[in-house]
Amino acid sequence: MNARTVFIAEDEPLARDVLRDFIYGHDGLRLVGEAADGASALAQIDRIRPDIVFMDIQMPEMTGLEVLRRLTVVPDIVFTTAYDQYAVTAFELNAVDYLLKPFTRARFDAAVTRLLDTPGTAVPAPDVVAGALAQGMQRTPARLERILVRDRGRIFPLSVGEIAYMMADAKYTAISARGQTFLVRIGISQLEAQLDPGRFMRIHRSALVNLDFVDSMRADDQSQLEITMRDGAVLTASREASKVLREMAI
Repeated sequence: MNARTVFIAEDEPLARDVLRDFIYGHDGLRLVGEAADGASALAQIDRIRPDIVFMDIQMPEMTGLEVLRRLTVVPDIVFTTAYDQYAVTAFELNAVDYLLKPFTRARFDAAVTRLLDTPGTAVPAPDVVAGALAQGMQRTPARLERILVRDRGRIFPLSVGEIAYMMADAKYTAISARGQTFLVRIGISQLEAQLDPGRFMRIHRSALVNLDFVDSMRADDQSQLEITMRDGAVLTASREASKVLREMAI
């Protein structure tokens, strides 16, 4: 049987890495393209016309929902998201499956089994998807209270209140807490969506800080705020985040 062509529409580098690794490890799938934002995803999916798309719901430029609305030909869709309250089920959406991040290889393989067993599964008209997902998007994600982290062969719970800041790179999110750095395979946007926005703030694309652990802030030569954390780390806020922080000052 010929491998089915697959496209990834996902803005988080870590999530793309995970999906890419899982796809490469499956003989029944062949990756033909990737996009990190909705606009690029729309253009490439319409041009390439893959059999399957693993699609995040929240992306820059255009949401996964908007991409679905504008596709001329809709492939088999597997939704990937950090928001379990979008649990309009696969049956309700007539999508093949719905993967809640962070998902395991076993969960991915179960979705692929459905994809290969039911090739060409129809996805409902975009307005049906829009209505179902819009209902889910009105709900608020549950707040994250702790994260399980690994350290020297051990796994233990880390309270989010102990986290000073997080930094994202291509494969991991580095969490600074308890004077240590822990690497987790969860995208920073996934974590941010479940944290208290009154305590945690995204100061630029790759950094999220706990305001309770900020020692001080001062403007640099470009009028962007340099944020000094209690552990001595200095992080620079984007212009937009610097503006928000200035407005928060009394």
